[in-house]
Amino acid sequence: MNDEPCPIVMIGGGGHASVLTDILRNQGREVLAVISPEDISKRSVFDGIKHLEKNDDILDFDKDNVLLVNGIGMMPRSELKQKITEYFLLLGYRFETVIAESAFISPFSIIEEGSQILPMAIVQTGARVGRHSIVNTGALVEHDCNIGAYNHIAPNATLCGHVKTEDNVYIGAGSTVIQSLKIGSGAVIGAGASLTKHLKPASTVYPARVEIKVEGKRRT
Repeated sequence: MNDEPCPIVMIGGGGHASVLTDILRNQGREVLAVISPEDISKRSVFDGIKHLEKNDDILDFDKDNVLLVNGIGMMPRSELKQKITEYFLLLGYRFETVIAESAFISPFSIIEEGSQILPMAIVQTGARVGRHSIVNTGALVEHDCNIGAYNHIAPNATLCGHVKTEDNVYIGAGSTVIQSLKIGSGAVIGAGASLTKHLKPASTVYPARVEIKVEGKRRT
């Protein structure tokens, strides 16, 4: 019986895809191809990996013999990553769950299929990370949080205990969500913001205004 994990086909050739590729290669995983319409030659992490330009080039790979990783970065209210993922799921392809070696994942948490947990991220006991969500570098998901599908918890964001998010939520870099809050589908929390009350679907929370002093003048 062959217990070797399936090789990977990486969708995307930008910064997020390069981080995921680095994680996978360091774990000894085989990355067969990178799918990107753009030139990837300047990113050395892709050296030696076949470069294909069209998403439908994936169809040349047997769905039973490869796993896909969606390396397209997840921006606020962008549907691109989800649309591509759902397209290939309907065709019978499966997506790998990527967890960096330096991430701390409680054995009493649940990480659903296709999620990506990046270096130095923490997911504490009782937490659930929904399918195809990203917990980015250094982010903290505290105990008993329930993260919906297609969320992006950006670098160094902090979710205190018992936070619940619905699908397609974007929590910006360095932001803080205090305990026991609920965040509706499609909501966006800006980088550096602090959320202290429940957030309705499709809402946006902005951080405090930044004041910059230039030659005796102030601007915001």
